[in-house]
Amino acid sequence: MLERSDDHDFSYELHEGSPVRIQWHFYGESELPVAVQTWELPPGGFEGMHAHTENDIPLEEIYIVIEGAGRMRIDDETFDLAAGDSVLARVGTSHDLRNTGDGPLKILVVWGKPGTADYSDFGSAKLAQAARALDVPQAKPA
Repeated sequence: MLERSDDHDFSYELHEGSPVRIQWHFYGESELPVAVQTWELPPGGFEGMHAHTENDIPLEEIYIVIEGAGRMRIDDETFDLAAGDSVLARVGTSHDLRNTGDGPLKILVVWGKPGTADYSDFGSAKLAQAARALDVPQAKPA
């Protein structure tokens, strides 16, 4: 099944923020227990400060920057973001994403209710565990 860029995209105002262009990939088709979306925020656009707590729908969110520059606030910390950076917003943390660049900020967002899954038998999981255990950054291939 193929879904092309901009298939089924729509404009939506998240958490009293500015309008964001969203594509919810394979909505109603995938059986994975997460939402996979791409967001495009215009220059100056923002998500709006919010939290997903145990009292409403507890959600964990992963934000991965595809293109552009942004700033993410998680509780009392602020992170400047560029392409390839990722941020984890755990259940209950207050967070907001803003486009601080001159062009669009494109983000891949994966969100859902927290849970566990065992992927330890996969070779990539073993390498990911080993990479996280290193105290020094790995050299990137040329």
